[in-house]
Amino acid sequence: MFLRIETLPSKKLMGKQLLMSFGQDRTGVLWGSFMPHRMKIQNKLDNNLYSMQIFKSPPSFQEDVEFVKWAAVEVTDFEIIPEGMETYELAGGLYAVFQHSGPASAFQKTFNFIFQEWMPNSGYILDHREHFELLGEKYKNNDPESEEEIWIPIKAKI
Repeated sequence: MFLRIETLPSKKLMGKQLLMSFGQDRTGVLWGSFMPHRMKIQNKLDNNLYSMQIFKSPPSFQEDVEFVKWAAVEVTDFEIIPEGMETYELAGGLYAVFQHSGPASAFQKTFNFIFQEWMPNSGYILDHREHFELLGEKYKNNDPESEEEIWIPIKAKI
């Protein structure tokens, strides 16, 4: 599951955002509103999709903790913004990158590995920055053969 530690440069993202919590997950609504309109974005860097979470305070991953979730693509610039789309500058930084294989319904097992096994035994702690999943060419939504990268913001333990 663990792939690598990577320093990510800043990225320009364009897409849609929605406020939600783990208990009131509106991910399907968000992606349902984004996917039919993503082709209007003219300056996409590639075909990867970003599913990003922004927490107001360091995440506790409790059912009632609210966060902003984005459905987005990376763009070269913000010069042309299609109607209904928004922009976000992902600052970048140090990330632990993990691979999740399988459908979204099996994500909890990967999540538990990251935060209950890997993180406590690593030389890192969670940093308060954006979390995201990179949905590349091997991503197939709920297919058992689906693969995605999970990017967790980290910093060295002091």
